[in-house]
Amino acid sequence: MKKIIIILISAVLISHSISAQDSSKSASVSGKITSKGSGIPYVSIFLKGTTIGASTDDNAEFNLTNLAPGFYTVQVQYVGFKPFEEHIELQDNENKKMNIELEPDVLGLEEVIVTGNRYRTTRKKAPSIVNVISSEIFQATQSVTLSEGLNFISGLRMENDCQNCGFSQVRMNGLEGPYSQILINSRPIFSGLAGVYGLELIPSNMIEKVEVIRGGGSALYGGNAVAGTVNILLKDPIQNSFELGVNNSFIGVGVDGSDSPATDYSLNFNATVVGSEQQSGVSFYGFNRNRKPFDANGDSFSEIALLKNITLGSRLFHKLGTRAKVSLDFFHINEERRGGNKFDLPNHEADISEAVEHDLTTAALTFEQYYRENDLLSVFVAAQKINRDSYYGAEQSLSDYGNTKDFTLNTGVQYNAKFKTSDLVVGIEDTYSTLKDKKLGYLDIDNAVIVDNEIVSIPHTNTTIISNQKMNTFGLFSQYDLRINKLKLSLGARLDSYSIENEESDAEKKTGNVFSPRVNVLYDILPDFQARLSYSAGYRAPQIFDEDLHIESSGSRKVIHVNDPNLQQETSDSFMASFDYSRSYGASSFGILVEGFHTKLNNPFTNEYSAPDENGTVTYTRVNAEDGAFVQGINLELNYVPMASLKLKAGFTVQESKYEEAQEFDEKSFFRTPDSYGFFTIDWEASDSWCFIATGNYTGKMLVPYFGTTIDNPEEGELRESDTFFDVGLKITKTIKIAKNNLELSGGIKNIFNSYQDDFDSGIDRDPAYVYGPMTPRTVYFGLKFGNILN
Repeated sequence: MKKIIIILISAVLISHSISAQDSSKSASVSGKITSKGSGIPYVSIFLKGTTIGASTDDNAEFNLTNLAPGFYTVQVQYVGFKPFEEHIELQDNENKKMNIELEPDVLGLEEVIVTGNRYRTTRKKAPSIVNVISSEIFQATQSVTLSEGLNFISGLRMENDCQNCGFSQVRMNGLEGPYSQILINSRPIFSGLAGVYGLELIPSNMIEKVEVIRGGGSALYGGNAVAGTVNILLKDPIQNSFELGVNNSFIGVGVDGSDSPATDYSLNFNATVVGSEQQSGVSFYGFNRNRKPFDANGDSFSEIALLKNITLGSRLFHKLGTRAKVSLDFFHINEERRGGNKFDLPNHEADISEAVEHDLTTAALTFEQYYRENDLLSVFVAAQKINRDSYYGAEQSLSDYGNTKDFTLNTGVQYNAKFKTSDLVVGIEDTYSTLKDKKLGYLDIDNAVIVDNEIVSIPHTNTTIISNQKMNTFGLFSQYDLRINKLKLSLGARLDSYSIENEESDAEKKTGNVFSPRVNVLYDILPDFQARLSYSAGYRAPQIFDEDLHIESSGSRKVIHVNDPNLQQETSDSFMASFDYSRSYGASSFGILVEGFHTKLNNPFTNEYSAPDENGTVTYTRVNAEDGAFVQGINLELNYVPMASLKLKAGFTVQESKYEEAQEFDEKSFFRTPDSYGFFTIDWEASDSWCFIATGNYTGKMLVPYFGTTIDNPEEGELRESDTFFDVGLKITKTIKIAKNNLELSGGIKNIFNSYQDDFDSGIDRDPAYVYGPMTPRTVYFGLKFGNILN
C-alpha cells in the first residue's frame, strides 16, 4: 500500500512539473451550435487532448478565448446527438468563427461511454455491448433511486429478498447480486456492506448515467465482475444550472387486505456553478426521502420497510493549465430503515424488528494529464467509509443489537495511449478494505443513563466480535485495441493478487493469484450491421459478501450466513455473441440487438443449511459445489423511433441457470431466478409541453423456497413456484415555461393492475425471505420540478 501511494504522488508531481504552458495566447474560437435550424443551449465544446472547454449559452453561442496559435481538434458532445469533430488551425490574434450543425442520434449509438474499455469511445465503436441508463430513463420511470431504474435494461432484474427490511439486489443474466461489480465513477469502492441496501441508498438525481456491461469484466475491474459491471457516473459541473424537485407517492392504493396506502415523500435539488472561462466548476446535490412502512396483508407487519434518507454531495474540478485537471467527488448518505411491527416503540419492544442506520461517506480525487496529442495519464484515489448500527431480532430480544464498520480504499495509475490504428490502456490498482462486525450483546436496562426522567443511553454487555476481515487486492491490467478495416480486436488481461484475513476466525489467511484474460471481436458486416464475439474470465474471492451482513428474523427462527473455513475462490468463463442492426429511414429509426450468453462457473458457491439450534438459529454455510454450474440464454433489445416525438424501447431475456448436480431441495435450478423477464418503455411527446410515458416489466415464473408455518415441516421447508407478473405504469408530464426557466408537473400510476405477490407469509413466525415478484404494489404519485435545465 505504501509503495502505490508513493507512485501516485510521484506521478502527479512529475506530470505537473513537466507540463508546459504557452504564454502566447492570442487566438479564440466562437460560434453557434444548431440542429435542423434551431439553436441548442448548454452543449459542451472541447479542444481534444486539452482541458480547454466551454458550453453554449441560452442563445446557443459559445466562445473559447486565450488560445495559443496552433492546430486543434474541436469536439462537441451532447446527449441525443452524434459527436462532432473538426480539425482547425489558429493563427496569431485570429478569432475563428464556427457554426456547427449537430445530427440527431435518436438510438443513442454514438453516445460516449467509458466502462467498456476504461477510456472514452462511442457505443457503436466499443467491442463489447454497453447499455446506458440515462437521466431520461430515471425521469420517465419515476425512479427516485438507482434501484428502480435498473429494471429497464435487458438482462437485469431488481428483487426484494426480505419481507422485513427490504434487502434487495440486482440479478444480471440470472446471477445474484454478488456476481456483479458495482463501480462509482469507474472505481470499485462499493463494498460488500454497501451492497446490502446500497442500490436503494443512491438517489437518481446525483447520477449522470449508469453504464452496464453484461458478461465477465474481471480483466478490467477485478473480482466479482462475473455476471457483469454496473458503473455509476456522477453528474459533472458543465454549465450554470439549478433544479428543485418534489415527489409524493401513495403505495398500495386500492390493495385488498392492506389497511391504508403508505406515503413516500422525497425532495431533491441540484445546482452547478462554473467559472467564466471554465477554469473551475462545482456542483451540489441533495436528497431527502421519507417512506412509511406498508402492510400488504393486514397482519400489522410490514412488507415494505420504513425508510428515511438524507444525501448531500458535491463534485468539483479545477484546471491546472490547458492539459491538466484535478477533480474531487464527495457525498454523504445517512439512511434509516426498519421493518417489522410496532414502529412507535424501540426495536427491542417490537415482536419483530429489522432496523439499520447507515452513515456512508465517499470521497475521490483524480488527477488527469494529457501527453502527446491525446494520451491521458490518470492518477486516482477513492475511499468509502460506512458505520452501520443494526438490530435484527424478535420476541422483544435485548441481545440483537449490532454495529458494523467498513472502510474501502482504492488507489491507482492508468495510462491511455492512442495510436493511428490502435489504443493501449495500462495501469496498476490497489484496493484495501477492512470490515469489523460485532454483536453488542444484551441491553443493560438496570444501568441506563437517565436525565430529566428520560433514558439517554443504555449500555450493552457481552459484546462479541463476529468478524474482523481485512482484504487487499493488488492488480495489474492492460488492454490493447486494434482496428483493421472493418475489424476491431480487443485483447485484455489482469493479474490480481489478493489476501483475506479474519482475525476473529481460526481459519487460515486466504491468498490467491488470479489471471483474468479477455478477448473481444467487433466486425462491421455492413455500416448498419455489427457482429460481436467475446470471451472473458472472472472470479470471486472467498470473502464476506453482502448477504452475510443481513440476518433474517422471525419469532420462530433466525437465519445467518457464514463462509466455510475451506471455501476456495470461484472462477468463471463467459462466452457472448451478438448481432446488432440499426438504421434510420427518413424521420424514423430502428435498432435490434440479439445477444447470446453462456457462463460456466467453476467451484461455484452454494449453501448448506443446518437444522435450527436451541435458540432457533439456522446457519447457511457457503461452500464450493463439487461440480460446476452454468447460466445461459438470449437477450433481445428493440429500439424504434417512428418519429421524433415517439420513442419505443423494449428488452426481453430467456435463460436457464443450473448447477451440474442437485443442491438444496434436490434441485439443480437456481432459486429466485425466472427463466424469462423483460421490460418496455413508450415515450410520446404530444407537444412542446405535454408528454405521455408508458412503462412495463414482465417477470416469469421462478422457484422460491418457503420455510413458513403453513406447512407441516417448516424446518425442512418446501419449494414453491411463483406466478408470472406484468407491472404496467403510466406517467403524464406538463412543462410550463416561466421566463428562462421550466416548471414540470407530473403524475402517474405504477403497477396499474396491482400485479403483486398475494401470498405473503403473516404473523410473528412468518418466513421473511418468502418474497418475490414486483417490489411495489399499485402506487399513485405526483411530482414537481423547477429549474433552468430539466432532465
